Amino acid sequence: MKIEPIGTVHSAVKEGVDENWGQVVSEIHLLPEYADGLIGLREFSHILVVYYMDRSTFDAAGDLVRRPQGRSNMPDIGIFAQRAKHRPNPIGITCAKLVDIEGAVIRVQGLDAIDHTPVLDVKPHFPVFDSPANPQVPAWVNKLMAKYF
Repeated sequence: MKIEPIGTVHSAVKEGVDENWGQVVSEIHLLPEYADGLIGLREFSHILVVYYMDRSTFDAAGDLVRRPQGRSNMPDIGIFAQRAKHRPNPIGITCAKLVDIEGAVIRVQGLDAIDHTPVLDVKPHFPVFDSPANPQVPAWVNKLMAKYF
């Protein structure tokens, strides 16, 4: 398997936080050779950003089953039932609002990736694929995400 970053996140957020990502405006600086791949993207309101959380770690003893955000008011659940950054393969995926594109730079809002995070891919948000009708989540998810975005 060979995966190489196509760009890097530039953001004022230097360390991971668990709240208020919704107002964060970031830039994704693609490598110049990928600029033409952005043709047509500005017609979308949102994009999916796939990134490598290069500063996260994974320790099975503490991360395989844990409370989301380490909060005592959350249940113990497995890593694959949550969106925590400490994962066996630290790959993040976020749907972010597309603000602007200038050359090989994509400006987005709501991307929960810290400064200098390697970007692996960018895809347009297709509601038919990405937003299933009537999704179900456990009650703790709404409590957890109350201040995230």
